[in-house]
Amino acid sequence: MAEEVVLLDFWASMFGMRTRIALEEKRVTYDYRAEDLWNKSSLLLEMNPVHKKIPVLIHNGKPVCESLIQIEYIDETWPDKNSLLPSDPYKRAHAKFWADFIDKKVNVTARRIWAAKGEEQEAAKEFIEILKTLESELGDKKYFGDETFGYVDIALIGFYSWFGVYEKFGNISIESECSKLIAWAKRCLDRESVAKTLPESEKVATFVSDCRKKLGLE
Repeated sequence: MAEEVVLLDFWASMFGMRTRIALEEKRVTYDYRAEDLWNKSSLLLEMNPVHKKIPVLIHNGKPVCESLIQIEYIDETWPDKNSLLPSDPYKRAHAKFWADFIDKKVNVTARRIWAAKGEEQEAAKEFIEILKTLESELGDKKYFGDETFGYVDIALIGFYSWFGVYEKFGNISIESECSKLIAWAKRCLDRESVAKTLPESEKVATFVSDCRKKLGLE
C-alpha cells in the first residue's frame, strides 16, 4: 500500500520549515496543504485538537504534532537517507538540548521584537545574546552537528528568513554581531532542502507588517 504523507502548514512558519526541510532531506513525497491561520480548517482542528496549530504531519491518517517531534519521527520512519539525529546517545541528547534552547529562547524572544509593543529594543538585545550563545556552540564547525547537517541546524535555520524582520523592528545588525552564524546560515542555504524551503525575507517582512496591523501594532 502506498504511503500517504500530508503536511498542514503555513509558508512563513519557521516551525513548518523544519518539517519541510526534514521531508526534503529524506526525499519523502508529500501533499502540502496551506492553512489560513486566521480561519483554520476543520482538518487542522481535528488533527491537532489540543494546540490547534500548524505544522501537523499526517502519515497514513495518523497525526504527528510539534515540529521537533516531527523531525524525530521523520528520521525514524525513513532511516535510509540522511540521518538527522546522531546515533550516539550523548550526541543525540546534546542535539535535543540545543533544539529545546532554540524553542524556549530564540522563538520567544524573537516574537517579542515584532509582536510586543514597547519591548522591541530590550528583546533585540536579549536576542543578540541568545544568538551569540548559539554561535559559541557552533564554534568553528561547519554545522552544529560538525560535518553533518542535522537536527539543530534544521531547528534554527528557518529563523534566518525572519532576520530582516528582527533587524528592522529591533534596530540591530545581526551580521555585524554574529558573523559566524550568518556564514553558517549561508552554508545551510547551499543545501537544496533549505534553499527550496526558506522564503524571501522581503515576503516575510510584508507578512509581518500585515500581522502587526491585525494586532493593532501599526
